[in-house]
Formats: sequence, C-alpha cells, structure tokens
Amino acid sequence: MLCFSHVSGSSLRVGDATLYYEVAGNPAGKPLVLLHGGLGSMADFQPILDKLPAEFRLIGIDFRGHGRSTLGSAPLTYQQYQADVECVLDHLGVQSCSLLGFSDGGIVAYRLAAQTPARVAALVTVGAQWRLETGSPVFQMLSGLTAEMWTEMFPESVDYYRSVNPAPGFDALVQAVVGLWTDLGDTGYPNESVADIAAPMLIVRGDDDPLLSLHEAVELQEKVAAAHFANVPFAGHEVHKDAPALFAAMLGDFLLHPQPRRQLEA
Repeated sequence: MLCFSHVSGSSLRVGDATLYYEVAGNPAGKPLVLLHGGLGSMADFQPILDKLPAEFRLIGIDFRGHGRSTLGSAPLTYQQYQADVECVLDHLGVQSCSLLGFSDGGIVAYRLAAQTPARVAALVTVGAQWRLETGSPVFQMLSGLTAEMWTEMFPESVDYYRSVNPAPGFDALVQAVVGLWTDLGDTGYPNESVADIAAPMLIVRGDDDPLLSLHEAVELQEKVAAAHFANVPFAGHEVHKDAPALFAAMLGDFLLHPQPRRQLEA
C-alpha cells in the first residue's frame, strides 16, 4: 500500500527551516510532485495514492511549517513556497516533472508553470485560486480565520500536525498562513501571469467548492492556452477526498496522455 507516512522521508535545510519530503511509487517512473493545501500535509493525498498509475515516481513535499517541515523565520508567501519546492527538486536532481497541487499547492503549481516552463511537463490543480481581491467574500473568510476556528472545524488534522511536526506551534502557523492567503503583492497569487503557462493543465473544481467559483475556474481556462477544465459533481473543495476514484482516473489519464486543448472551429 502506497502512503506518505511522515516516517520514511528526508529533510533538507533551507535557510533556517527544514523541508520534509518523501518519495514513493516507481523509482524509475516519471516524477509527479504532490503539493498539499493550507494547514494540511502530504498525508492529505492518501485517498488517491494507491489509485495513481504505476508509471509515476511520487514526490510529496510538506510546505514549511506544515507536516514535518519547520516554519523558520521567513514570512510565508507563495513565492517562498515556490522557491522551497525548487530547492527540493534541485536536491533530488529532478529537471522536469508533473505537478499535482491542491488549493495552496495549486497556486504554487501555477507560479512554477508560469515562471519555469522548462521544468513543468504538465500540471493538475484542485480548488486552486489564481487571483484574489479584497472585496470578495473569500478574502473576508480567509483573513478572519483563527487557530481556534480551524481546530474546531478540523480537530483530527490539528492533532495529526502536533503529532508529527518536530517544533509544533499551531497558532503561529495559522497567523503565518493567513498572511500568505491575504498577500496581494507580487509574492502572492499569480494573477495575469497564468497566461504564460504553456504546459498542458487540468483545472479541477468541486461543484460545491466555496473557495473557487465556477466563474473564476472558467475564466482561468480561457486564459491558459493548453488548459482543460473538470467540474466534479457532488464534491466540495477537496475533490481528491470527496471523489477519489473519479479524480484519480482523470488525473492518471491526463498525465499519461497530456494534450493541448482542442480548438472549436468557427
């Protein structure tokens, strides 16, 4: 059974933080990097790991402060996450890879694909925003989150974090992540730079996702030349958990046979 156990991995020192990563699946396979969402960890992909094609070498990375990675003193930004992922890939000697990013992980995937096109062969994002404005209900929701609120909603997730992180400090992590979510500068969301993404991309959204609207997902597809879009019924923000079999089938088919979007003739 494939799993990210938070036991069998390794750590890489980057500045004053340590980044934890694990490698699973086919050692000789095509690299597939899995990037989790905010306040989660690589373990959140567990429902789909056994369902992914055997052609892939799976690389799970815990963002700084999450899972078994330490927070360090640098402010959390999507730019910092991007740099951290690049450090891990350089350390592993991975020149080109596919990306699977959920929520915050998808935002990092957008940035990587737009800014380092030679490194990204294909990408799949799940519930991942590409821009955010202060007047949106989502901004208000994210900016007002507290550690107490998250603990009440997801107590098992917080307990797991405290059991695996070498220097747990959940209040500080939430404060840092809220800062990341509400960063509207160049170190934050990719915004219009998504138009620079050349790799085949699959945008996945759950039909009941409160964080990524249907309008935003469709507009993103229109901006990226090689983007496909799947709106999954009966699923929320975490499509990979709400519909794991369907999601893994789509993911595997897309990554094994990535292709540009077909253009309809006028």
